[in-house]
Amino acid sequence: MTHSPRGRTPRGRARRLTAAAAVLSLAALTACGDEGSGSSSGGGTLDVWIMEGTNPDARPYFDDLAAAFEERTGATLNVQFIQWADAHDRFITAMAGNELPDVAEFGTTWAAEFAAAGALTDLTDTIEEAGLTDDLVPALAEAATVDGRMYGMPWYAGVRSLMYRADIFDEHDLEPPTTWQELRDVALQLRDLEPDMIPFPVSGDSEYGLYPFIWGAGGDLARQNDDGQWEATINEPEAVEGIEFYTSLATEDGLSVAAANTWLETDQLESFQNGEAAMVLNGNWTVATLLEDDPAWEDRLGVVPIPGQDGGFSPSFVGGSLLGEFNSDQPDLAWELIEMMSTGEYGAQWAEESGYFPGQQSQLEQVQQQADPLVAPFAQQMNEAGATVPVAEPWGAIQGEKIISQMLQAILGGESVQAAADRAAEAMDENFAG
Repeated sequence: MTHSPRGRTPRGRARRLTAAAAVLSLAALTACGDEGSGSSSGGGTLDVWIMEGTNPDARPYFDDLAAAFEERTGATLNVQFIQWADAHDRFITAMAGNELPDVAEFGTTWAAEFAAAGALTDLTDTIEEAGLTDDLVPALAEAATVDGRMYGMPWYAGVRSLMYRADIFDEHDLEPPTTWQELRDVALQLRDLEPDMIPFPVSGDSEYGLYPFIWGAGGDLARQNDDGQWEATINEPEAVEGIEFYTSLATEDGLSVAAANTWLETDQLESFQNGEAAMVLNGNWTVATLLEDDPAWEDRLGVVPIPGQDGGFSPSFVGGSLLGEFNSDQPDLAWELIEMMSTGEYGAQWAEESGYFPGQQSQLEQVQQQADPLVAPFAQQMNEAGATVPVAEPWGAIQGEKIISQMLQAILGGESVQAAADRAAEAMDENFAG
């Protein structure tokens, strides 16, 4: 999966913390989105697949969208909700049986695979003609781009930043870290000042917690060579440097706990929510859930972008969804729906209801400018230091085999970083070679 959907709808202050609470006014949204491509006519029906659970209140949203779409175009929508866990296999089966929908939401890490299979329409020129190319969140646009062409329209996304116990920091006159060394130093101080807390759990089954340190050290997961072939770079010096720093927080400094060696990201969040962990790397979509569970988190929670090695920010994975046209026989209608959902009023409404950020950079900058201390740092992270995994067809298989998580767990279990990274690179290259 490319992100972690929340299970409940935020209310009150929690709802205000969702991304679209800080985007453009309704009038401006309508002006920039709903009039972008004119109106179509002639009726027809579009089959649409949407993932279940990202927006807990999705059906009223699509009822409103369908009514507005029919009024505008004369066409109707047949919306089906499918589970994230089953979605990838369902797409593959539908490709084989030529039973794909006209328009569908799909994960950012699937673009290369689906494009290579010939299932997606190239939207590059259409997006350019709509004047949207330069206003897309860079990491989302990169995730949608295969061999220089865009096969999806950014819809929404989330990003991970550093969440910390602001009340504990205030109590001990501690400042949130701005470099890797400061991260280590403040965690060491917390280990002594709060002996019953985990300063910084290193979750062995969460590859997304590792990526900022690989990227922050100047490394990468893989590169595409001039011949188009991908090769792993996770065992090269810069990547190894980042892996060594991240894992050493647990293996050398004792800032994590042994139980965390097999933790998922959800386990790590639970440790933070239960008052056990002092700092965690987790996503913007979790803030509203924390506040809904206990409004007192408003005074306990702090958020900053993930610190860079020597300052600035370490890049964090931007995961979310794209909207794609699956070779529809009604391409104009399909694009009109995609544009309507991803921009303007309905793009902002989806962001508000789901708790994620919109795919347009102008709207994301509006979120950042609002300076809400529990929202703006995530927006800044996405806007200034967002990144994506390799846009390579085999990446889904690499994630499915948990190659990087297994590497991380091996290191936390005592194996040398270089040996574990070499083995991971070999397994990745086997997938890249097909």
